[in-house]
Amino acid sequence: MKSRFPLRRLLAGVALACGLASAQAAETAICYNCPLEWADWGAQLKAIAADTGIQVPQDNKNSGQSLAQLVAEREAPVADVVYYGVTFGIQADKAGVLQPYRPKHWDQVPAGLKDPKGQWTAIHSGTLGFMVNTQALGGKPIPQRWSDLLKPDYRGLVGYLDPSSAFVGYVTAVALNQALGGSLDDFGPAMAFFKKLAANDPIVPKQTAYARLLSGEIPILVDYDFNAYRARYKDQAPVTFVIPQEGSLTVPYTMSLVKGAPHRANGEKVLDYVLSDKGQALWAQAYLRPVRDVPLPDEVKARFLPAADYARAGTVDYGHMAAVQEAFAKRYQAEVR
Repeated sequence: MKSRFPLRRLLAGVALACGLASAQAAETAICYNCPLEWADWGAQLKAIAADTGIQVPQDNKNSGQSLAQLVAEREAPVADVVYYGVTFGIQADKAGVLQPYRPKHWDQVPAGLKDPKGQWTAIHSGTLGFMVNTQALGGKPIPQRWSDLLKPDYRGLVGYLDPSSAFVGYVTAVALNQALGGSLDDFGPAMAFFKKLAANDPIVPKQTAYARLLSGEIPILVDYDFNAYRARYKDQAPVTFVIPQEGSLTVPYTMSLVKGAPHRANGEKVLDYVLSDKGQALWAQAYLRPVRDVPLPDEVKARFLPAADYARAGTVDYGHMAAVQEAFAKRYQAEVR
């Protein structure tokens, strides 16, 4: 008669493996829209893993794709937390896919940069402008104005993210629209600009194009200051940053806890971390402006453009910006794409 001990050992091994897998799963938090190349999320995710033991896999969705996924998964949520531009946080709240959570240090976030119920909270901000790979320009002058992007010299050299899907793309539309005399109730100037730019053969990706800018594939990318400074000073790329002469915008990025989060406790710890002293300091080291009153290190601050340049970047009513976003996206898709 054969011994059953090998079977017992096998079953015990399976049980142990399942237990380890469950333990590992318990130390996971799923974040939508946390790409390693964007805003130096790579460094932030490494720090979260080192200090909390929670593994957060990278995710390359943009803000619009993240919201669409949350809505599609409403009955069986996959994500625990989500990172997106402020208007998408407002829309996600209205869509009913979030649950309130006020992270530690929430009281130190300015009132206009958080939902009073805790549905979304800003973690940092950035200023929009031109991220330019000067080497890839091939001797052409660095553009200084929105109107410069329409010049034949820059045909096929300009990139901007899809404004009907990515938050930075929508910020691009709002920024240039305001700069060219429009308003949140009149996107006429932006639509006219995009139609003219379409004739100049622009590159319009949906996700972050940081690597494509560094490689020179996209010599001019409408993006944020923090990505440009990181490219220049951390990645040692021949990149400069320009705030257009006509004007631009400074906007916050936010995070939320997902309704029905599978790993809710871990998701809460991630939100606590990005607002902690260390988390905010990491954003500052990556050239983002922390939402809490955490000073930029002197060596980082010295690398920013002068205050006079930043004076050209304003803000808007983010609630109003969110309210007209869907209508703008439909118009852009109908008239430009």
